[in-house]
Amino acid sequence: MSKRMVLLGNEAIARGIVEAGCEVAVAYPGTPSSEILPAVAKYADELGTRTAVEWGVNEKVAFEVAAAASFAGKRSCAIMKQVGVNVAADALMSVAYFDLAGGFVLVAADDPGPHSSQTEQDSRSFAQFAKIPCFDPSSAVEAKHMVFDAFDLSEQYHIPVMLRPAGRVNHCREDVELGAVRPGDHPAKFVKDVRRWVCLPAHVRLTHPQLNAKNDAIRQDFESRFGAYNYELAAKKPAKLGIVAGGVSFAIVQDLLASWGREDVAVLKIGTPVPLPEKMVMDFISRHDNVLILEETYPVIENQLPDRTKVKGRHNGFVPRAGELLPEVIEELVLRALGEPGVPGASPELKAALEELQIKPKPPMLCPGCPHRASFFAIRKAVPSGIYPSDIGCYTLGVNQRMVDSVICMGASVTQPSGFYLAHRVDGKEQPLVSTIGDSTFFHMGIPGLVNAVYNRHAFVLAILDNSITAMTGGQPNPNVGTKLRKGDVGARVDIEGAVRGCGVGHVEVVEAYDMASGEKAVKAAWEYAKAHQSPAVVIFRHPCMLLRCEQEKIRVRVDEERCVGCKFCINFFNCPALVFDEGKNKAVVDDRFCVQCGTCIPVCPHGAIVRVSEEA
Repeated sequence: MSKRMVLLGNEAIARGIVEAGCEVAVAYPGTPSSEILPAVAKYADELGTRTAVEWGVNEKVAFEVAAAASFAGKRSCAIMKQVGVNVAADALMSVAYFDLAGGFVLVAADDPGPHSSQTEQDSRSFAQFAKIPCFDPSSAVEAKHMVFDAFDLSEQYHIPVMLRPAGRVNHCREDVELGAVRPGDHPAKFVKDVRRWVCLPAHVRLTHPQLNAKNDAIRQDFESRFGAYNYELAAKKPAKLGIVAGGVSFAIVQDLLASWGREDVAVLKIGTPVPLPEKMVMDFISRHDNVLILEETYPVIENQLPDRTKVKGRHNGFVPRAGELLPEVIEELVLRALGEPGVPGASPELKAALEELQIKPKPPMLCPGCPHRASFFAIRKAVPSGIYPSDIGCYTLGVNQRMVDSVICMGASVTQPSGFYLAHRVDGKEQPLVSTIGDSTFFHMGIPGLVNAVYNRHAFVLAILDNSITAMTGGQPNPNVGTKLRKGDVGARVDIEGAVRGCGVGHVEVVEAYDMASGEKAVKAAWEYAKAHQSPAVVIFRHPCMLLRCEQEKIRVRVDEERCVGCKFCINFFNCPALVFDEGKNKAVVDDRFCVQCGTCIPVCPHGAIVRVSEEA
């Protein structure tokens, strides 16, 4: 009897990676993909495989490490979220032209919504751009099966293959069958051949036509061989509507039609959107006068159709061009396509339950006790007139403390101050600049920008918020931590201060993040150095993430109502979840449900109203 287990979608993907015989798996964490690589390590340990499992310093590094392993004949995979594909894109475009030796799968997890990303981009478009095939799973079970087929297809055509789960597949839970590791013998052997492995312009004249030929052949395969992923569910009655659906949109459509008991809607499922099995889709459209296309988030299927005359989709505005296709959105679209009345929405029971619970949504904010909150407060006191560029990570939530003025992408907090510096320098103005970046993000993409700033002599302060973890994506290690995933694997810690000095920075100071007085003093000194030397200066604010449950003194606090004047300074500029405002009393209050007793809020109040409880005796 086969063993089954309820798995997270990401765990199902990881299980497929290990069972399929992948021997090199490299990733950079990012929601919604973060759980995949740790699960790969877990299953590799359980099943006793030789799989090398590593966090890359960024997505480009992860992709290139995995790609090179495939050059040597090993099954390999690179794992990242959709914006990580941007970082890896340079390598992806070149490797697509190579005639790979071992199977190579790129897992690109998309974030429709978005829920935790700076873009809502669709990785299937990158598959089109690179001319590589793409699998688009609609469930955890299907995602696991697709891993096997993706490796097989990669080895058949010697081409990278993308597996593109979206967030609701990554984070669904489903009953998944667990199998054994597929037997295989792929000894590492790199056969030297400059025409195969060196992307010279002269070689591209040969490899690009070969890549096109591979795509043509794969399209034919998707038309005929992949019936498990591309198939039609015909209507039992005369069809009033035909729906072409991909990814999780297919699963939602199936649930809706089943709940309605509809038998007059036909559905064509497309699980391999790139290259599109065009004949199959056009045949379906030709047999239905009313067709709706549902896919997230770009019109990738839609844009590959030679004739969209009868299609309701994004090209004509019927389907929204932004936002997640939630069940209630798809419900409204299907009803409208059918020309039937109906106002979708939450059930009366759900509305009544929400009202009874009196749930009040809160905006995202830094965790109680987060060292970044204290660091931001110290920076603001030191340089109140500064411009504060920041980066992608927990610390982006410093926007609640009015300490984040601009964010672009990972590493841009180090290059933006260079741009702000040059913009003001050409006007002959001096503008204080303090940018913030985390320890993981610094290693990810901060170093090149810092080298550029030192070389070009740009005056600003870079505050590295070192909480010794990759916190926002779930607590993964990074080079600043040095630990690795598989049992018995030992990493080496890379010192941030040494790396900063190696970039040529002449002023580097490390401070305890909770010590706001020292932090304020350090930032002031760093800005004076930057001005005097026309060069970047660095302050490293160091304190472990509270999610690590580090041992430290517990300091209970309360708000002295006699001293509190109701100015909301602590709420607006410190922004701790444990500090709330009582509108009735016009006073700040400590909510003990959220207070972690770090004591960092005591010096925040300008009126001294936040006091230590033990001091009252």
